[in-house]
Amino acid sequence: MSDSLASLRRKIGGAGDLESVVRSMKALAASSIGQYEKSVLALADYFRTVELGLVVCLRQRARAPSLGTSKHPFGFESVVSGDHAAQKGAAAKSVSAIVFGSDQGLVGQFNDVLADFVVNALEALPGEKKVWAVGERVHARLSDAGLKPVGLFPVPNSVNAITPLVGRILVESEANHAKGEIRQLFLFHNRPQVGAAYEPVLQHLLPLDEKWRLRLAHLPWPTRNLPEVIGCPEQTLGALVKAYVFVSLFKACAESLASENASRLVAMQRAEKNIDEVVASLNQTFRRLRQTSIDEELFDVLSGYESLSKEKAR
Repeated sequence: MSDSLASLRRKIGGAGDLESVVRSMKALAASSIGQYEKSVLALADYFRTVELGLVVCLRQRARAPSLGTSKHPFGFESVVSGDHAAQKGAAAKSVSAIVFGSDQGLVGQFNDVLADFVVNALEALPGEKKVWAVGERVHARLSDAGLKPVGLFPVPNSVNAITPLVGRILVESEANHAKGEIRQLFLFHNRPQVGAAYEPVLQHLLPLDEKWRLRLAHLPWPTRNLPEVIGCPEQTLGALVKAYVFVSLFKACAESLASENASRLVAMQRAEKNIDEVVASLNQTFRRLRQTSIDEELFDVLSGYESLSKEKAR
C-alpha cells in the first residue's frame, strides 16, 4: 500500500510540473498572437499606399504605351507588357510554391491541415511542382504526402525576424527565376479567423496577371487631385512591384505565425483541462488509498487492544 501511495505522489507531482509548463506556453502563445496581429494591421496602410502607387503607374502606362518594356525581377515584364501568351506558356512549364508552417510542435492539426490543402491545390495545377517550406514540421508533413520540398527556411521567432526571412525568400526566388526555374509562384499559409480558429489560404503571387491589373485599375483614387509619376515610370513601377511582393510575403508570414500561436493556445488549453482532470482523478485515488491505509492501521490497533483485553480478563 505504501508503494502505491508513493507512486501516486510522484505522478501527482509530475502532473503539477507539466501543468506549470503548459500554463507558461499558453501565456507565451497568448502574448505572441497580439504582436503578430498588430504587425498585420500595421501593414494595411503601407499595402494600401503601394497599391495606389501601382494604380498611378499602370494608368499612366496605359496612356503612354510607347514607354516600352523593361526587365524586372521575377518576370514582372509580362505584367507591364501585357504579354498574355508568354504568361500562358510559362504557366504550363513549372509551378513553385512557398508554404508557411511551423518549426515547433504542440499546435494541433496546424501543419496537417495546411499540408493536405497544399497537396490538393497543387495536384490541380499542370507543370512541375517545386515547393519551399518554412518550418520543419510542415516540411515533414509535405514529404510524407509525397511532395518533397526543394528548400527549407526556419520559422521566425519574432516580428523583427520576419524581414530577414522575407529577404532570403526573395533572393532565392530571384535566383531561381534567373535560371528559368520559376514561372508561377503561389503562397500557402494559415490565416487567423474569429476567435482562435484559422483556415488555409492560397495566394497566386506571381506572375502579376491581367486579373490583378484590372483589379488595380478599378481602385478609386482617394482625392480629386490627379496623380502623376515623377521620374522614370518603369523604375517606379518596378520598385512598387517589389514592395508589393515584399509586403505580400511579410503579411503571409505574420498571419501564419498568428495562426500558429492561436492553434498552440487552443492545444495548451485542452492540455491544461486534461491535466486538471488527471490530477483530480489521481488526488481522489490517493485520498481513497490513504484512507484505506488509515482504516487498516486502526483495525490493527483495535484488534490488538481486544486481544490484550481478553488476555487480561483470563
